Amino acid sequence: MPRSESLALAAAYFDDGRFLADLQRRVAFPTESDGGAVPPSLERYLRDEMVPSLAPLGFDCRILPNPSPRGGPFLVARRIEDPGLPTVLTYGHGDVVNGQAGKWREGLEPWRVTVERDKWYGRGTADNKGQHTVNLGGLAAAISARGGKLGYNATVLIETGEEAGSPGLNDFCAEHARALHADLFVGCDGPRVRADRPTLFLGSRGMVNFTLSLRCRERAYHSGNWGGVITNPATVLANALATMVSAHGVLKVDGLRPPAASEAVRAVIRGLPVGGDVQDPRLDPQWGEPGTTPAERLMTGNTLEILALGAGSPDRPVNAIPPHAVAHCQLRFVVGTDWRNLKRHLRRHLDTHGFESLEIEVTMQTAATRLDVEHPWVRWAQASVRASTGTTPAVLPNLAGSLPNDAFADILGLPTLWVPHSYPSCGQHGPDEHLLSGIAREGLQIMAGLYWDLGKADAPWRS
Repeated sequence: MPRSESLALAAAYFDDGRFLADLQRRVAFPTESDGGAVPPSLERYLRDEMVPSLAPLGFDCRILPNPSPRGGPFLVARRIEDPGLPTVLTYGHGDVVNGQAGKWREGLEPWRVTVERDKWYGRGTADNKGQHTVNLGGLAAAISARGGKLGYNATVLIETGEEAGSPGLNDFCAEHARALHADLFVGCDGPRVRADRPTLFLGSRGMVNFTLSLRCRERAYHSGNWGGVITNPATVLANALATMVSAHGVLKVDGLRPPAASEAVRAVIRGLPVGGDVQDPRLDPQWGEPGTTPAERLMTGNTLEILALGAGSPDRPVNAIPPHAVAHCQLRFVVGTDWRNLKRHLRRHLDTHGFESLEIEVTMQTAATRLDVEHPWVRWAQASVRASTGTTPAVLPNLAGSLPNDAFADILGLPTLWVPHSYPSCGQHGPDEHLLSGIAREGLQIMAGLYWDLGKADAPWRS
């Protein structure tokens, strides 16, 4: 069959309602992973939903335990046509964030797909059940269009702890490197740059969450009786933060600023739109590194964000000097940043500015990754998406957010391509999360074309 048949089969899967039926079943599993526990629904999702979907496509499926007690199990599904053929590894995650039942708009529920015109609401519709349903639907179309023979091998990895920070994923990939051996990685997660622009991204910014705190005493003291003669930890912390990030969001800590971007990276994001959808926030032209575009700030810059501040009783303030102050902060960073020494850089910076009393605790960290924008797989993927949609996709050197791509790029040593099937205003992680039906249908054809093209003789496997 020709390539067009693969795209037609993918479109039919959407048009005849099978895609929606699959998504409805999958959303109905309350696979929350961010509550500090490992609920049974995580394994049930793999056993009762993913295995029955992949086995008929010729995949040998195994559910394997997580080496970390904080994370849910993994599904490794392998489809080997010939051990001598190259292999693509594809990935998704079956877990979701807290459903936040009761906070959704009237008529919507987290564990039920509700269709309202082009918006399909439900927890996981965008992140990530809808996206890996698109991915696997495209793969199934390519298998059928090629008469059951792709011309390469395929491995599917589904994890169930991504929303909890992917505990155990790196160790799992190292332990099962042989079973996960591949020549190319293809994942589907994150948003497009805009709803109407197909997108490829090649990695992600890294992330380090850390906490600054100062405890001066065990209890609060009256601000009239003691103000001016005892230290206010909230005042100290506010001044410390002001030395770390400017009033316009510019990072000021030496050692944590980003390296200069290459001309090739700057070229692919030149003119790239940021925002513009109806529900997107308005960009602040005065915020961030001066002399850079919004795309450069998101994809080639480092940012220090203050996520939460605490001192006293903000909901019901009293006339007392608080005993303790805390700031929960986050560094988003690109490849080339000395992030592993973040605590040392912060300690030197704070001590230099007279804040030796502040304590620093690193709480979560994820590496940054970026495939070379001039890699042959990037040009190949651009051509494939363009052939399926008629539109040249936006290419992001890395997603502005963070994903566990280091497990695949660094641990398994793979070139990594991500094809997102969501958009920035999808409501992921909050109430009213939704998938756009138009993106899902187009995404199915994109993936069907991509998996078809991997079987062609000119696919750059040996690059």
